[in-house]
Amino acid sequence: MPIEPRTREPANPRIPGCDLQFPAPMEWWHWLAVGLLLVALEMAASGGFYVIFFGIAALAIGGLHLFDLAGPAWFQFLLFSVLSVASLALFRSRLMTWLNLDKPGSDVDSLVGQIALPIDDIVPGAVGRAELRGTVWSARNAAHLAIIRGQRCRVVRVDGLMIFLEPEGVH
Repeated sequence: MPIEPRTREPANPRIPGCDLQFPAPMEWWHWLAVGLLLVALEMAASGGFYVIFFGIAALAIGGLHLFDLAGPAWFQFLLFSVLSVASLALFRSRLMTWLNLDKPGSDVDSLVGQIALPIDDIVPGAVGRAELRGTVWSARNAAHLAIIRGQRCRVVRVDGLMIFLEPEGVH
C-alpha cells in the first residue's frame, strides 16, 4: 500500500463555508483606530492607567504594519499581547509614581489637628461619637484620660471613617 503524503494546513485556517480567516487580517488603519479608541477610553475613565498601554501597543503595531514590518496576522496579535502586558508591567508603577498618583488621598488626612466635640463620654481606648465639621464621626479615645461629652478634643489620627481623639491640651 502506498503512503500518501500529508497535506499541510494553511497558516491562516479557513472556516468551512466562510471566506473569513482566523485570526482575521487587520490593516494598519484598523490597529490605529483600535489604539486611538483605547487611549480615548483611558482618558475618559477615572484613571488607573491600564487601558492606555494596550492602546499604545495597538498604535505601535499599526505603525509597524504601515511600513510592512509587523508580519502575518498571528504575529501581529502575539506582538500586541506581549507589548501590552510587558509595558503595563514595566511602566505603570513608574508612571503612577511620576504623576504622584500612587499616594493615598489627603482629603481625610487633612482632619488631623482639627477640633472635634464628643457627643458621648468616651473612656480610654473605647469608641464613641464625635462631631467634626458638622458631621458625626465614630471616634476612639486615643488618650489615657476619659473624654467628657462636649469637651474640646483634637483629632490625632484618621483610620478610614474612624477619628482618634485626645483632649485638647494633653500634649
